[in-house]
Amino acid sequence: MPDYHDDLRFAHVLADAADATTMERFKALDLKVETKPDMTPVTEADKAAEELIRSHLHRGRPRDAVLGEEYGLQGTGPRRWVVDPIDGTKNYVRGVPVWATLISLMEAGENGFQPVMGVVSAPALGRRWWAAKGGGAYTGRSLTSATRLHVSKVDRIENAAFAYSSLSGWEERGRLDGFLDLTRDCWRTRGYGDFWPYMMVAEGAVDICAEPELSLWDMAANAIIVQEAGGVFTSLEGVTGPHGGNAAASNGLLHEEMLNYLRA
Repeated sequence: MPDYHDDLRFAHVLADAADATTMERFKALDLKVETKPDMTPVTEADKAAEELIRSHLHRGRPRDAVLGEEYGLQGTGPRRWVVDPIDGTKNYVRGVPVWATLISLMEAGENGFQPVMGVVSAPALGRRWWAAKGGGAYTGRSLTSATRLHVSKVDRIENAAFAYSSLSGWEERGRLDGFLDLTRDCWRTRGYGDFWPYMMVAEGAVDICAEPELSLWDMAANAIIVQEAGGVFTSLEGVTGPHGGNAAASNGLLHEEMLNYLRA
């Protein structure tokens, strides 16, 4: 199995640089916010962080392609870095500390590009999570000061904690009835949103989570971290990986039962 340690170390350097940029403008009174064509917000910090990461990648991994939320795909080849400079921009704009920079490395294979390494850095929470294929998932302040992550062992829906993003997306896609049935049958539900539910699934604090509409950069880093923690990450249709345009993550023991509720 390939060793991704150097790529993981480099991703931590990228995350450090992004954290410094995003934290400098977090809660700034003069923060510039624009509305993109899809009606989602983008700030000057989103753009600056992605530009900085791309610059580092251009110097440090010049042969690799880069796909980012703000500036699209650049380059070709079997290795592709996928970047979401601020996952949770709406939180960032409002001063809510639940946002993160998501950095992943994907490699081409028989089933297309799949994530092999990922880092999720949430500096306003003082948290960071990471994983590499075959190496496990971890959280901590650095590669040398970390705790290994493991998903929970909860095996009954009535004992499960379920995290989600919002109600409106499920309703818009005709999946609200199943979603509500799932919330009623679970032990506990919370609308944490964005990257955080996936990290809590990896930590074993939450047992299942799902979102009805996502982009690749929202999912790639989360997927490898959940998987390396012993969990399962699929689309709502049950296809493994971050390519389905939506996501379901679990400890594995509850995955099929969760999907049965959420399939349209």
